[in-house]
Amino acid sequence: MNKIELKEFLDEKVELYNNKTFIESDPIQIPHLYSLKEDIEIAGFLTATIAWGNRKMIINNAKKMVELMGNSPYDFVIHHSESDLKPLEKFVHRTFNGTDFISFIRSLQHIYQSHNGLEAVFSKENPNLQQSISEFKSLFFEIPHEIRTEKHISDPLNGSAAKRINMYLRWMVRNDNKGVDFGIWNSITPAALSCPLDVHSGNVARKLGLLTRNQNDAKALAELDKTLRELDPNDPVKYDFALFGLGVFEGF
Repeated sequence: MNKIELKEFLDEKVELYNNKTFIESDPIQIPHLYSLKEDIEIAGFLTATIAWGNRKMIINNAKKMVELMGNSPYDFVIHHSESDLKPLEKFVHRTFNGTDFISFIRSLQHIYQSHNGLEAVFSKENPNLQQSISEFKSLFFEIPHEIRTEKHISDPLNGSAAKRINMYLRWMVRNDNKGVDFGIWNSITPAALSCPLDVHSGNVARKLGLLTRNQNDAKALAELDKTLRELDPNDPVKYDFALFGLGVFEGF
């Protein structure tokens, strides 16, 4: 395929998968349970944090997370007591355990009380959002915490593709009226987003000639970003739907 044919092919796949039916089998369904902005962004952040492995397990465990918070994530984060945190100790999703969950709740409370919330932290003026992700990690862990918990937030400046946080930012920032992504963070432009790069999207991107680097790391993400922005400079990350759909649903 030449560039024009490739863009047409990918645009068709975006149309196919970027609609409300996508929500039914995707972890994004968890923040879709809520209408309050802060509930959406907290439920979305926690869901994205554990979004690796079997999708059904991710969804089930993300449901358990919000249930342990009384299905009121923002209220729980802001007003929890030490006794409220006790039931969280039993939570586990792969290597993310109750200790990590409790640490995340405390750090989220700190972000909202000391840094004006998640959107404010990510929307600080930086050369790019990958810089913002790195700074977010520093702020998130500036209060006392277990060192083991740091591994659950990636740092792009240390070479990570930061797939889960880039996916989370797509959820919060993109607003195309298709009903999947939320578009509740108006302070960040969709043009600045990076594609959530994982095994599926990476393999499809390589087969389509969008990516040459073999590793799914920060350098590969920068390469994919450049290619996708040539296809659509204003909304490059819409192609995540195409790459993911081709890889997961079509076995491309």
